Amino acid sequence: MDFKDSIKQIAERVQTLKDNLMTEEATKNALIMPFITALGYDVFNPLEVVPEMTCDVGVKKGEKIDYAILKNGEPVMLIECKYWKESLDQHDGQLFRYFGVSKAKFGILTNGIVYRFYSDIEAPNVMDSKPFLEVDLTDLKDNQIEELKKFHKSYFDIDAILSTASELKYMGELKAVISKEFTAPSSDLVKLWGKQVYQGVFTSKVSDQFSALIKKTISSYINDIISDRLNAAIKDGEDAVTSNAQQEVQTKDAENRIETTEEEIQAYYIVKAILRGVEAPENIIYRDSVTRFSVFLKENKAVSICSFWFNGKNKKIGFQTGGGKNDMYSIENIDDIWDYSNNIIEAAKKVKGAE
Repeated sequence: MDFKDSIKQIAERVQTLKDNLMTEEATKNALIMPFITALGYDVFNPLEVVPEMTCDVGVKKGEKIDYAILKNGEPVMLIECKYWKESLDQHDGQLFRYFGVSKAKFGILTNGIVYRFYSDIEAPNVMDSKPFLEVDLTDLKDNQIEELKKFHKSYFDIDAILSTASELKYMGELKAVISKEFTAPSSDLVKLWGKQVYQGVFTSKVSDQFSALIKKTISSYINDIISDRLNAAIKDGEDAVTSNAQQEVQTKDAENRIETTEEEIQAYYIVKAILRGVEAPENIIYRDSVTRFSVFLKENKAVSICSFWFNGKNKKIGFQTGGGKNDMYSIENIDDIWDYSNNIIEAAKKVKGAE
């Protein structure tokens, strides 16, 4: 079983068992220990996982962390556990104290459902007040599974994780701020933007009017961006009708009765829009088959940029990893393809470099 399947199995386990778990100890045994195991560590090997490790804090002696994961005999991850029904919001103080007296670079606070990952990004040896990664197993995203994979025993590299932790932390916080502002614009944002277009006195009544107007404008602007990108991609496709490219784009296998669907074409145009400015539109082509729909660079038809599986019940996007294998992610609709923009751009660069 690969890592993604293991984590998804833990997520299913949460849904199945949580209502039967009445204590913190039961939560640890049924949910958290299997999660540690999924990360590749032997929970019964004290050379890898130490339960109830002593962490003396100042004058307090005998303080214990629920689990410490070791590497080369030293703790690299501390895990503080709570009962699955408990909110984690008021429980990071204990982990904060443990972190300060340990050599570990990562602290994990969890109730078996939500996992919050902390480090010392803002100040050395002082655990940050906010996590750089938060994963809710009841609302699991494929990109979060990729981040969790970095903590697997086989891939664990402190420097590699820390190199992206800062970006994850601030992006997460910015997303929360942006989401809050888009949902209910603050008075500061309303005043900042409103004063740039309204010449009169910015009274509280005017502020109330602009609050609703700004929220509506934000929604309209986002829709315009998506529409413009799709239209630009469609136009590029129309302008790039050269004999060879057009034949490649519209080729159908009559023998296998392959039917290229409108949804697949839309996915293709989204990929072209994402790669706008990275690769010339006429160099981006597709090839349809019975099982998948793949996007290539014209100069390298051996390695795809990405592939889509739309024929089955569940839609998927995949990226080649070598040996005929693909990293595959589930998507609910074609708009979710935008969430994998970075993956698509990086894949295109790799394909380009392999020409």
